[in-house]
Amino acid sequence: MYVFRNIHLYVINYKVYILYSNLNTLQNYIFVTMNWSAELLQWWQQQTWYEVIAVITGLACVYLAARNNILNWPFAIISVSIYLYIFFKAHLFADMGLQAYFLAMNIYGWYYWLHKPDDSGLAPVKSITQKQLLISVGSIAACTVILGSGLKYTSASYPYLDSFCAACSVVAQLLMARRVLQNWLLWVFVDVIYVGIYYFKDLHLTAIMYAVYIFMATMGYVEWRREYKKQVHPNG
Repeated sequence: MYVFRNIHLYVINYKVYILYSNLNTLQNYIFVTMNWSAELLQWWQQQTWYEVIAVITGLACVYLAARNNILNWPFAIISVSIYLYIFFKAHLFADMGLQAYFLAMNIYGWYYWLHKPDDSGLAPVKSITQKQLLISVGSIAACTVILGSGLKYTSASYPYLDSFCAACSVVAQLLMARRVLQNWLLWVFVDVIYVGIYYFKDLHLTAIMYAVYIFMATMGYVEWRREYKKQVHPNG
């Protein structure tokens, strides 16, 4: 009888211990969740309204471009106009100049897509030529050295890396405006680098946007490659 009573007390104590452990785990989970939610709310409150608009229009621009939709250009114009100011404040002067270039190229791209249509109402997708490839590589190298050498005497952050990314972006944007398929591969490459740059400059929303750009640029390459194959082999 004494043995059974001890076993019964042991079982009760064990159940109480399990219940206490579960309650303690639940309490810790609630605490961590509330703490994480508070940190997320605080982070969100630190974001500026104009960066939010720039990110939304930027994502819309790349999505529509990947879908071969000409409406990508007006969204791009809004986004780059706002980023002119954002990058000026962040001392990313190469990127600021890049946005001015993007603004001009977006207007040009909009015009080009409208005035050199194929049967779908758009200029046809083309593959990069060997001449275009050599010019692109040479231009990126030259612009990186020249622009980086100048920016290192300013308060610019990461003068050479920023210049390299800006040069890659200039070439990629020109190739996109000319509807060259491989523009998307260059965008994937440079967007990976930009994610790190913007994260370390505390432009977290922009870093997230560029991470999404990587996926969208991959989707764009697949979509344009499919379109290019249809043009090359219309009956295939």
